[in-house]
Amino acid sequence: MDESIVLQLKGLSKSFAKNKVLDGIDFSVKKGSVMGLMGENGAGKSTMMKCLFGIYAKDEGQILLDGKPVDFKSPKEALESGVAMVHQELNQCLDRTVIDNLFLGRYPTNFGVVDEVKMLKDSVSLFASLKMNVNPKTVMRTMSVSQRQMVEIAKAVSYNAKIIVLDEPTSSLTEREVNKLFSIVRELKEKGVSFVYISHKMDEVFQICDEVSVLRDGKMILTKSTKETEMNELIAAMVGRSLDKRFPDVDNTPGKDFLEVRGLCTKYEPFLKDISFTVRKGEIFGLYGLVGAGRSELLESLFGIRTISSGEVILDGKKLHFKSSKDAMNYNFALVTEERKLNGMFGKDTIKFNTVITNLNSYKTFGILSNRKLQEAADREIKVMHTKCVSADELITALSGGNQQKVIIGKWMERAPEVFLLDEPTRGIDVGAKYEIYQLIINMAKSGKTVVVVSSEMPEILGITNRIAVMSNHRLAGIVNTKETDQEELLRLSAKYL
Repeated sequence: MDESIVLQLKGLSKSFAKNKVLDGIDFSVKKGSVMGLMGENGAGKSTMMKCLFGIYAKDEGQILLDGKPVDFKSPKEALESGVAMVHQELNQCLDRTVIDNLFLGRYPTNFGVVDEVKMLKDSVSLFASLKMNVNPKTVMRTMSVSQRQMVEIAKAVSYNAKIIVLDEPTSSLTEREVNKLFSIVRELKEKGVSFVYISHKMDEVFQICDEVSVLRDGKMILTKSTKETEMNELIAAMVGRSLDKRFPDVDNTPGKDFLEVRGLCTKYEPFLKDISFTVRKGEIFGLYGLVGAGRSELLESLFGIRTISSGEVILDGKKLHFKSSKDAMNYNFALVTEERKLNGMFGKDTIKFNTVITNLNSYKTFGILSNRKLQEAADREIKVMHTKCVSADELITALSGGNQQKVIIGKWMERAPEVFLLDEPTRGIDVGAKYEIYQLIINMAKSGKTVVVVSSEMPEILGITNRIAVMSNHRLAGIVNTKETDQEELLRLSAKYL
């Protein structure tokens, strides 16, 4: 056994019914290194990690930790053995404090009483050692997604983990926070901690990973040093073909002014201040800004979720009156939210249920829901969106993150909306699926739909839009033509009101 290897999977296989999800996987991670793990949604990455953490029982193969066979029966057992994971979809007790979330399931006691003094002291010491500026007494719900993600990383470190699995860790982080995360990873590497870094962001993989492995259709296709490979080779390994272009041609032709926002201000914090812009019919209108700039809040205001205190929203010359998201839907608005697990889907129900839930009146015959129409709608969107699944009766939580997102977009497509609001629509989605969603957005615009899309990825916002509005500290800092701008101008505008 090579003593430099801390984790090794040998011949790992897993099937669900007749569907072989993992097929003889060989995978190893060296001590004090970062191993990148890439693959399209549905390639088997999540299943592989769930087998490691004892969430799924493997069918065949062996898992070795420090050269010794292990077979964890639960994530708790894995944690206590020094294997931790920071999930992309955070599972936290939002109404409890940072301290409670750090020590959940392992409260220190003193004479049978929870030792809150020790918890606070240890928390302060932990965040100081990681150079994180976090108040341990803060209630989790009041924190941004990026701050909550940092807490989860600190929690993994607090278990003295030998291996930390990071699943799409930067999907909600600003560039500054990404750099902070990378410095923490490098610091822990120096102390001998190893990482499995699951990401779809090529530039990050080359920046932080020592090696990279690619999964495709349950098979390990490639494992190489990042210094000995390049982007096109990884993409070809992931999708089984070469992607010559990251983005399709944006060949839509915007028409007349269609959606107008005048002097919009919101009633509750964080306050949006005097937002005004116009979007044309058949236009792809980007919203860029740093995390917390007010982009999601603007979409939520247009969808009736946030209360508008003043200003007007005008659609095709008609002033709209929003009191709820139901009103917005009646005006033919659709919203794909940023956090799909939290507020984008019904996790305990099927693909079919999640596809039809926003449009039930369309599937009735003589006033009664038609199961045939429900099934046809679900099958139609599975086909159109190229969703990888066994059937429409599968639970949506059984799908990979990217395939869940396809179901959510398909749900709204069933309503044929005129205004499509998309908040980070490709978050946590692989290269091939991203291209499909970009093409879908462009096709929506070509069919006359007005699309407003939020993205934190600068190449993406520059690659798929006609114009870009930049938000800064809950204000509109400027609007630019995509073909006439660059990354420097977007960054300059995003810092305008800071």
